[in-house]
Amino acid sequence: MTKQERNEKLELYGKGFELLIEALKDIPREMWKFKPEPKEWSVHEVLVHLADSESNAALRARKLIVEPGGTLMGYDQDKWTIELDYHDQSYEDALEIVRLVRKTTYELLKKQPDEVFEHSAKHPEYDEPYTFEKWLNIYSAHIPGHIEQIRNNYKIWRDQQG
Repeated sequence: MTKQERNEKLELYGKGFELLIEALKDIPREMWKFKPEPKEWSVHEVLVHLADSESNAALRARKLIVEPGGTLMGYDQDKWTIELDYHDQSYEDALEIVRLVRKTTYELLKKQPDEVFEHSAKHPEYDEPYTFEKWLNIYSAHIPGHIEQIRNNYKIWRDQQG
């Protein structure tokens, strides 16, 4: 990844929360707990997932910066959704967590020297080293991917409403 490509992905990462808030303006709250299928996530669950996932991502970024070569934590996101009863958690708090985690991690990453982005670590879900490039590719696309999921949930809900 070139420095320009990295900077573009960092900017997309930095705009993730704004993109999410803009997308949520078009999604009626009365459908936020609607699940298209029993094993699929509702909008509410997506928002709480984002808080947990972004918190983990922030820790991974910091570990990559400070302790390259170390081991990162993996987790079963579907199990977290069920066991932590995401529907019983506050989506407002989740959004605030996403906002703060994205803001602080973006600001931290913008200050890092180029050589930090060559760091890698061990991740239990990957055989190959988990590079900063992999981290940036995953998390710059994370919120946009869930925005598409949210929009798809809304479309299915709207179609079912007649």
